[in-house]
Amino acid sequence: MEVVLLHGLLLLLPLAALLLYRYNATFHYFCKVTFFNCWIMAMATLLSPFAALRGRSVENMKLLRAAILPLKHLYGIKMQVWGLEHLNTEELYVIVCNHQASLDLMGMVEVIPDRCVPIAKKELLYMGMVGWACWLSGIIFIDRYRREDAINVISQTARTMRHENLRVWVFPEGTRNQDKSMLPFKRGAFHLAVQAQVPIFPIVFSPYCDFFSSKEKKFTSGTCTIQILPKVETQGLSSTDVPELTETVRQAMVDALAEMSASCCGDLSSEQPQLPHCAGAGAGRATGSLPCKENTTWTSN
Repeated sequence: MEVVLLHGLLLLLPLAALLLYRYNATFHYFCKVTFFNCWIMAMATLLSPFAALRGRSVENMKLLRAAILPLKHLYGIKMQVWGLEHLNTEELYVIVCNHQASLDLMGMVEVIPDRCVPIAKKELLYMGMVGWACWLSGIIFIDRYRREDAINVISQTARTMRHENLRVWVFPEGTRNQDKSMLPFKRGAFHLAVQAQVPIFPIVFSPYCDFFSSKEKKFTSGTCTIQILPKVETQGLSSTDVPELTETVRQAMVDALAEMSASCCGDLSSEQPQLPHCAGAGAGRATGSLPCKENTTWTSN
C-alpha cells in the first residue's frame, strides 16, 4: 500500500508542477529564470571544446551568439530593432548600452557586429564553464573595485582595438538597473573611445516592464525594442572632454529611453520627460547634433 501511495505521489508531482507553472506567477518566473541560467551553462559546456580548438579568439563570439539566439523563440520574446543601418560600417567603434537584466544577452546577440567583444565584470571569469567560454570568446574582464587595474585594462583595450581590429561593447551604468531612468554612467567606455579615437554608438533597450520584472517576479512573453542611435564622434577629443562626452551620450540615451518608456510602460520618471519623436541631444564640440531616428525597422520574430 505504501509503495502504491508513493508511486501515486510521484505521478502527481509533475501535474502539480504544471499547475503551479500555469497559475502561479512566482513559480512561473523562477522556472523561466532557472531555465535561462541552465541554458547558458549547458551551451557553454557544449561549445567550449569547439571554441578551445581555435583558442582565445573574438571569432568564438559567433558560437555564443548562435547559442543564445534561440532563447527569444523559447520565451516568446519579439525583438524589434531600429537604426540597424547605423552599424553597417567597417570602422571600429565602442558601443554603450543600458543594462537591465541578464535578458540583455538576448538583445545583445540580435545586433552585436562581427569582431565585437563585451567588457564584463571580472567575477564572471570564475563562473566555471561559463567563465571559460567567455574567456575563449575574447571577452575583456575588468575589476570594478580596483580603479588602477581598470584604468590599465582600458588603456590596453584601446591599443588592442587598433592592433586586432576589434569593436567593444560596454554597459556604462556598471550594474543592472530596471528603473525607467538610467544610473550615472561610469566613464571608462568614454575614455576608451577617446584614447582609441573611435566613435561611440549608443544603443538603448526598451524597458522590460511589460513582460519581465525581478521585483514583481514576472516573466511572460512580450516585445523588446532596440534603438541604435547615430554615432558620436571622438576625433580630436582628449581626456578633458570625457566628462562632457559622457553626459552628452547619456542624455541622448535617456531621451530615447523616455520615448520608448512612454509607449510600453506608461508613466515616466521625472528625469525622463516625454519628448517629441524628433529630438536633438544637446552637444558640445564632442558630438555635433544627433538627428531623428531612422524609419528603418528590422523585426525578428
